[in-house]
Amino acid sequence: MDLLHSPLHDRHEALGAKFAEFGGWEMPLEYAGGGVLAEHAAVRDGAGLFDVSHLGKVMVRGAGAADYVNRCLTNDLRKLRPGQVQYTLCCDDDGGTIDDLIAYLRSDFEVFLIPNAANTAEVARRLAAQTPEGVDVTDLHRRYAVLALQGPRSGEILSRLDVPVDHDYMSFTTASVAGHELIVCRTGYTGERGYELVVTSDHAADVWDAIMAAGAGAGIRPCGLGARDTLRTEMGYPLHGHELSAEISPVMARVGWAVGWDKREFWGKAALEAQRSEKAVPTLRGLRAEGRGIPRPGMTVTSTDGRPLGEVTSGTFSPTLRQGIGLALLDRTVADGETVVVDVRGRTQSFTVVKPPFVSPSTKED
Repeated sequence: MDLLHSPLHDRHEALGAKFAEFGGWEMPLEYAGGGVLAEHAAVRDGAGLFDVSHLGKVMVRGAGAADYVNRCLTNDLRKLRPGQVQYTLCCDDDGGTIDDLIAYLRSDFEVFLIPNAANTAEVARRLAAQTPEGVDVTDLHRRYAVLALQGPRSGEILSRLDVPVDHDYMSFTTASVAGHELIVCRTGYTGERGYELVVTSDHAADVWDAIMAAGAGAGIRPCGLGARDTLRTEMGYPLHGHELSAEISPVMARVGWAVGWDKREFWGKAALEAQRSEKAVPTLRGLRAEGRGIPRPGMTVTSTDGRPLGEVTSGTFSPTLRQGIGLALLDRTVADGETVVVDVRGRTQSFTVVKPPFVSPSTKED
């Protein structure tokens, strides 16, 4: 299968990017001149610019569009006012996670959704299959690009471009960069203050260039998906295909806060309520290395006396903590602070069970 390319692909090539397949797209993993560690540090200390145009874009529009989306996805859109966004999930009838996504409430008649790359078509298909009369679902995956500027100096950089930056966390506004209108949403996937910018694909290169130029004196770096993964793992944020999947529900992933339990209906409601009340499924926990071990997805987790406890879903070397960290689905009997053992390439390594995040977030700081 031919991989899709971002509208910024030539910019990444010029910056010496190393590419990797992600959700059917060829996207930058890291860039020449520092790699993942330097890019990670730039986001924690200054600013990093990510191209995340592989993320999906789906529009649900028409009379009753917001009510319809609210009947399908887990979180409660009634909690929002126009101009706010919400983390939510699309679940199957058995509670498994089809995708996790961000919903932009533009009005009662219009909801813009950003799913994960590989799941966009399926989310759009499921929504379109049940739409009431007067509501349309449109897959806009290739029409828009998404740039994510993340880090403590991200607001300063956008201010140089006369972009509004003081709106509340999980809200969005419109602005213009390089003469092109775009959506500016105060959110991100790194744990730092940041903004995600949605712009038409044909104008993405101009916006990328303008942001990189504005950040030249503020330590900005282009950042790839390698740093995006280390940053989100330090925050304990789930990644679909790892911490969420058709086999891993929101209850198991401990994102029940993104479920509107009081809503009358949403896809998978009965199954999720059963998991929540029965408390029998494994749940997501954090692992912090006691030595030099680095956990990786699929590695087995046991008790110190060899009893099987679960499996690592994500793992990496934390550039901030300088030690191995990971996320794992573990038996509910395991307590925070308990020592467990991970089979790291045939060698047993000790880890402490912790509650993420591994580093303090600053997403909501002024």
